[in-house]
Amino acid sequence: MAMSTSPSLPTPTSSRKPLVIARCKSPTVSHPTTVHAPSKNGHTSRREFTTLVAGLLAPTLLIPVYSASAASDEEYIKETEEVISKVKATISMEKNDPNVATAVSDLRETSNSWVAKYRREKSLLSRVSFRDMYSALNAVSGHYISFGPTSQIPAKRRQRILEEVETAEKNLLRGR
Repeated sequence: MAMSTSPSLPTPTSSRKPLVIARCKSPTVSHPTTVHAPSKNGHTSRREFTTLVAGLLAPTLLIPVYSASAASDEEYIKETEEVISKVKATISMEKNDPNVATAVSDLRETSNSWVAKYRREKSLLSRVSFRDMYSALNAVSGHYISFGPTSQIPAKRRQRILEEVETAEKNLLRGR
């Protein structure tokens, strides 16, 4: 790809060297691809230009962003206990129960909102209760997505999910 430079642009002060804008000679790209700031030889590398731009933009990019859904510890415990009770109730339902499809749908909505709310909370990611609950919800959701809402969870998987949920519940009570 051949590069050509446009004529130098005049600057208001005589101590500065002009900016040089390079254009790509490719038929598909006709916009400026590289902007060089002046240096000793009149040209600056892309690295120097990137550093210059980053330095100018850094103050605006470093504004701290706070999570709008930053939850309190009590709220996390309360909502996790609600999800635990829904998981236990839903996976223990019989296959021929007429309410199983609505219970699964309700559990999926609740678990999706729980995961969306708490997976971005850095303080919760290291908690054992969060990891166990996340794993259990992943197993339950994965089963119902793969096999449908009326399919019963196999005994081994159900046992593992219940163990994870009970461990999460115990760790919640311990503050972990």
